[in-house]
Amino acid sequence: MSNTTDAYSLRADEYSSLLGSMESVHDSDRQLIDSWAAAVDGRGLDAGCGPGHWTNYLANRGLEVRGIDLVPAFIERARSSYPGVRFEVGSIDEIDEPDDSLGGILSWYSTIHHDPSRISEPLTEFARVLRPGGLLVLGYFEGPACEAFDHAITTAYRWPASELEQALEASGFEVLESHRRTSRTHRPHGAVICRPSLAPD
Repeated sequence: MSNTTDAYSLRADEYSSLLGSMESVHDSDRQLIDSWAAAVDGRGLDAGCGPGHWTNYLANRGLEVRGIDLVPAFIERARSSYPGVRFEVGSIDEIDEPDDSLGGILSWYSTIHHDPSRISEPLTEFARVLRPGGLLVLGYFEGPACEAFDHAITTAYRWPASELEQALEASGFEVLESHRRTSRTHRPHGAVICRPSLAPD
């Protein structure tokens, strides 16, 4: 993911100014995250936290949460903006947490730059670190086919909901809810809430 990290590092200030605040968040997204957060029991992780606005929002809701991101400029900005919240440079492909240790993971568009051939890397990590009953909420760009598109920062991927759900299930998740949001002026967005599937007897 070094190319993606470099691309975001070059435009971290611009990205943070445009999208790095709760004022830029769609109301329906906030409602969805509120519902997910209310059901989380245990520590949370904002996986790919960017400039940290969601991490801070969750902390203000009373969730014990930390944020990780591979872009040092994002972590520096997050620490400066929200000094009471824990932020660290880290990869969602190799999460520094023990097995079965977290109650919830927010992955809000943090997997959109993973080539489909590599999507299992973060998904299996999410399944590894979530405890039984833990909840993952994952935001993504939805589309009729799994395909690359020219994202403002660097290449990203759209997913049909059915294919992403299959990838989640193959990585050890049970899908609980699937959401879709679209409008005339924005590309379709999707979100999935899921939990680690129970091991067979």
